[in-house]
Amino acid sequence: METNVLFICGSLRERSLNRQAGRYAASLFPEGVHASWLDYADLPFMNQDSEFPAPPAVARIREAVMDADALWVFSPEYNHGIPGALKNCLDWLSRPLAPGSKETAMKDKPVAYTCAGGGSKARYCAANLAETLSFVQADLIDTAAVRIALDRHDYTTDNLELAPTEQAALATQANLLLAKLEQLGTR
Repeated sequence: METNVLFICGSLRERSLNRQAGRYAASLFPEGVHASWLDYADLPFMNQDSEFPAPPAVARIREAVMDADALWVFSPEYNHGIPGALKNCLDWLSRPLAPGSKETAMKDKPVAYTCAGGGSKARYCAANLAETLSFVQADLIDTAAVRIALDRHDYTTDNLELAPTEQAALATQANLLLAKLEQLGTR
């Protein structure tokens, strides 16, 4: 049985430093664990007036999230918070699947998160993500949150260079996520 972990990047850029952190994290998974990326660039803005029936892009991302065994969010910090595109995605995923229902795509879904940013190591985004993911009733693996410090070299070369301590932290985070899935019987 293959385990599917869906990665969500808070930056829509293909060369995003956070996406690079995710690619490194995916390389840590053992055989039988598959990582893929959620494509959500085409999501409309969250609007309850157009919630039912769900727009096609919303239905697609909800299905991808529900089909995944777990999620791992990789996000930069924009203006001391969650990037708008990611927040919009999480808002759609937090909404009921049907009118009057309490079921959502995010409810009880195991979620890990990693944030990479400048000198603050994206601490504001990490705090916002922890609060938002908890509020939407995700099964947050908060004890393993990783924050990565980006420096001028990372930004000017557009190439992430992880320190050995950051590599070890990501390995620990991957192991904790996989242990959670094993505990749930999905691995």
